[in-house]
Amino acid sequence: MEPSSLWQWVVYLVVGGIAGWLASLLMRTAHRQGILLNIVVGIVGGFIGGWLLPMIGLSVGGGWLGFLVTAFIGAVILLAIVNLFRR
Repeated sequence: MEPSSLWQWVVYLVVGGIAGWLASLLMRTAHRQGILLNIVVGIVGGFIGGWLLPMIGLSVGGGWLGFLVTAFIGAVILLAIVNLFRR
């Protein structure tokens, strides 16, 4: 693995973790989640947002800020779906 690709993975983990944490604060699930679950929710949210947003015609731009916004929106959607099944 090249150093630049390793660095990108680290950035994805950090930005995904931030997006998952922010989404858990918004959805009031932060008390049930730890840092590892926040990272997973943020990264899965990035995939969901990256798949869903273009389908509905939205684009948030590129770079780490675009990934943060996309991952945040996807993480909120993911947590909303999880909350529906928990009730």
